[in-house]
Amino acid sequence: MFSPSVAPDQPHQSLESTMAAMQHPESRVLIIMTGGTICMKESPQGLVPATGFMDEAMRPRPSFNDGSICEPLPVNISDGTTEHRPSLRTPISKYSRHVRYALYEFPVLLDSSSISSAGWSQIATFVQSNYALYDGFVILHGTDSLAYTASALSFMMSALGKPVILTGSQASIFALQSDAVDNLLGSLIIAGTFLIPEVCLFFHRTLYRGNRTTKISATAFDAFGSPNCEALARVTGIGIDVNWALIHRATALERFNVQFALDTAHVACLRIFPGITPALLDSVLKVPGLHGLILETFGAGNAPSGPDGAFIDVIKAAIGRGIVIVSVSQCRSGTVSPLYEPATILGNAGVVFGHDLTTEAALTKLFCLLALPGLSYEEIVRQMSVPLRGEMTALPSKHQFAHLPLLDLGASLSSQQVRFAELGYAIAAGELDKIKSMLDTESHVLLLARDYAENTALHLAAVSGEVEVVRELLRRGASVHERNAAGNTPLGLADAAGRIQNAELLKEAGAMLHVEEKERAEL
Repeated sequence: MFSPSVAPDQPHQSLESTMAAMQHPESRVLIIMTGGTICMKESPQGLVPATGFMDEAMRPRPSFNDGSICEPLPVNISDGTTEHRPSLRTPISKYSRHVRYALYEFPVLLDSSSISSAGWSQIATFVQSNYALYDGFVILHGTDSLAYTASALSFMMSALGKPVILTGSQASIFALQSDAVDNLLGSLIIAGTFLIPEVCLFFHRTLYRGNRTTKISATAFDAFGSPNCEALARVTGIGIDVNWALIHRATALERFNVQFALDTAHVACLRIFPGITPALLDSVLKVPGLHGLILETFGAGNAPSGPDGAFIDVIKAAIGRGIVIVSVSQCRSGTVSPLYEPATILGNAGVVFGHDLTTEAALTKLFCLLALPGLSYEEIVRQMSVPLRGEMTALPSKHQFAHLPLLDLGASLSSQQVRFAELGYAIAAGELDKIKSMLDTESHVLLLARDYAENTALHLAAVSGEVEVVRELLRRGASVHERNAAGNTPLGLADAAGRIQNAELLKEAGAMLHVEEKERAEL
């Protein structure tokens, strides 16, 4: 894969150092440059987007380029063609892994303040086209609408099994003082090291669930927050701490898919303010073709009522016409609930409580639901009230993707190894009831655990003769994309062992051979 020869424009490496570097596994990440401050340069007209980002911003920096000679990586373009793009490789991380990456720049860099559903579809199309070729994706994007794009992509992408991380910067990577390098490098390392199957936003050493974020500062490097959901991971001085108990995993047996239809033209957002009149609200709700309204209410979901009830009458009339109205709080943290009489009145009128949804998530979620063919008003209202991608906090019984139980992560390694070994014996023996019992109490730890050969529970089940064991692990959120020490996926092991039923079930859940497995098969 790598040539020991030294290219003229590369730092000199000895054959020994090159061969030593090849002993470490590498992940493949595709960086998608959509635009934003991160790639801008000074010009007489001010900051303008600049092309050639990899060569000018990444190749000269040792943290992005270990100097090895890397072959180009294939990149599928939206028009159906495949281009081979230059690739670079990071030095070995503390996790004993290289991240090899290619970068694709959109022909026309997007202005994040002008992005629309067409831009979101362009990004999603690119991820979908290259999903089988890469272990993760990093999307470089302007900060103005970054939280909107992260939220939209999270709802557009279903059964996601790989990390999709959006990032940008408050200052250009070419500026003397900038947050760009830390944001880009952190995103790249996380995408290539940790299999976090979510659309995320990384900023200021922190990884957030994308649909929980909002921009909280126009100038500070700590520009994004997630007030109602803890961070998924944080970069510390000694490594990266991942909050695995919070990670959402798709549990339906389906392949990765993208919903491209979005109804952005028929949804409005209105912020309640003191003195707002029923007439103003009515004029918004009577915009031709309006199908939905996000109502930013006071506190826990309060809005004017008044002695004559005119405000509520306008809302009732709109709901009677089939307009979906969702209440979210103007407050940064907290939730909309029928705590006070005004909120209760709204609920009784048919307004959907958005719980702790951000405005960005509420809007983009409604965009997606309104565009689904055949979805009734009642079903849209129901789905707006429950979490689909971890975008809101709700009772566990209502979770489409269940939070896994938080266990003592400080438990001794030997204790975890013993339990994993016990699970391994149960898998080999096909003891489904015992497997279910163990996963009921220790799912979080056991699905992440590995044996001496880096096999996960799903790797072990893939070569067993019990397809129902495979099904149970998938139902619990086991990842089909994890690789063992030899670089094999569960599907690769099932194919090699001739376990046809297991292989078919894994494919049904979105499994695919890793690109390196395909390359080995071609040798």
